[in-house]
Amino acid sequence: MVAAGGSVSSRPQALDMPWLSSALHQALHTMQGHAILVSAPPGAGAFELSLAIAQGWLCHAPSEGRACGQCASCHWVASRSHPDLLCLLPEALQQSLGWRSEEETTGSEEKASKSKPSQEIKVDAVRAAVSFVQTTSSSGRSKVVLIHPAEAMNQVAANALLKTLEEPAGVARFVLSCTAPEALLPTVRSRCQVLPVALPTTEQAHRWLSDRGVSRPDVLLAATGGLPLAARDWADEGMTAALWEGLPQCVMRGDAGPLAAWPVPRWVDALQKLCHDGMCLAVHAPPRFFSAAVVPQGASLQKLSSWARELQRVAKYAEHPWGQPLAVAALLQQARQALQPA
Repeated sequence: MVAAGGSVSSRPQALDMPWLSSALHQALHTMQGHAILVSAPPGAGAFELSLAIAQGWLCHAPSEGRACGQCASCHWVASRSHPDLLCLLPEALQQSLGWRSEEETTGSEEKASKSKPSQEIKVDAVRAAVSFVQTTSSSGRSKVVLIHPAEAMNQVAANALLKTLEEPAGVARFVLSCTAPEALLPTVRSRCQVLPVALPTTEQAHRWLSDRGVSRPDVLLAATGGLPLAARDWADEGMTAALWEGLPQCVMRGDAGPLAAWPVPRWVDALQKLCHDGMCLAVHAPPRFFSAAVVPQGASLQKLSSWARELQRVAKYAEHPWGQPLAVAALLQQARQALQPA
């Protein structure tokens, strides 16, 4: 079990996301299998839902079919220290999801200069999970393995899970979450009950973000492509509606402004969104990520199309350790040229 430091609420976050309530109820009340595959779009809360399902399975005193949030088991889940819960995550996601111990964090800092955190769930981790479910439960209830995102398992790792996923030892249960079920082995999908989850409605997302103190949530929700969790994270990182709406003019001036510290991948993503909206306006279609009032208009569709292809090429290498200021300056220069009125 991987533990994480810090204070965490005993109630799983999924309970604070209204659009996940029906899926959580379905998982805990009507799905009787030992393996559930949560299939959700990116940013819909697949991990939070999966953790709530695991907590519900392990809870000592469930209330109305959900985890009580008060028993010892719920507190162990909240503190990332439950002896009967194993969470498999790629190294690259462990810290952002708060699922890393202080020892691991210290060790990872020492490795940081040597290698990038892996985006995969490797076969050794899956083999450890297989061994984990074969041991006796500490609490006398289920042993639960949570895998997120399941498509991060490489083929060798996925194959190592198959036999245990089909015939688990004792009372072991699995909850897998994924945003790309087609990327999973068919043999993995066939061994799970699929629980589909949709994004919240625009009204639900706006209300949820407003309740969390996000000002003008419609702007950040549009900026993230309708993903409420991403919009919340952006707001927590200091992004505001005014900064996002001011981005096109910063680009036209060749000035990164207050967003100069953005990593190159985020700049590439933002510029791809700006390019997309510029192309929409060029063919008299509504923009998606920015309001029409802030997107430079009159640019040549041919230039925008060429820029879109260049950004797609750069995106493949965006994680490369570029010289940050030079890379951003080059991106802004290309953007200015593409967005100039024809």
